[in-house]
Amino acid sequence: MARYFEVHPANPQRRSIGQVAQILRDGGLVAYPTDSAFALGCTMGNKDGLDRIRRIRRLTDKHHFTLVCSEFAQLGQYVQMDNDVFRAIKALTPGPYTFILPATREAPRAMLQPKKRTVGVRVPSHITALALLDELEEPLMSSTLILPDEEDPLMEGYIVDHEVGASVDAILDSGDCGYGPTTVVDLSGDEPEIVRRGAGDPSPFE
Repeated sequence: MARYFEVHPANPQRRSIGQVAQILRDGGLVAYPTDSAFALGCTMGNKDGLDRIRRIRRLTDKHHFTLVCSEFAQLGQYVQMDNDVFRAIKALTPGPYTFILPATREAPRAMLQPKKRTVGVRVPSHITALALLDELEEPLMSSTLILPDEEDPLMEGYIVDHEVGASVDAILDSGDCGYGPTTVVDLSGDEPEIVRRGAGDPSPFE
């Protein structure tokens, strides 16, 4: 069963954040809150963690995993952006958006979309998620926690515990999870493509 960590939404306890980060460093899989519902996350290079996310969500190899970063400045290490894309993403970061872009060599191979060699990236606007990323000092390989055959992600810690507590190593709950998934925009082609309409306003890409 998962270890359950409850932290304060405005000032998450550093000891708890440190314990969750250590579980991640030790190869664990964690459910954590963001500004757009709960997500599943593991450290970069943790292929077993990605496989566990695939099993929980019953994902195919066409699924775009997301690198969740603590700040905009990290994105350029993992994805390729021309000037127009750079400006568009910077204007909406942090926030409830996931952007699909061509990966650089620094992006973990295990999470790339096999045919397109693309990856999702995002920077959340959520105190607890950012505290975890800062403690970890690296991005998380992540996916929104949407159960198979469901359209909406999980947004309450106790429901996360009930549904996937036996399948993850830790649940981090600050009681202030966002509602609804991210808006997903594919910027890897000639024109933006809105893949999923979610919490972020898609109008800048229409």
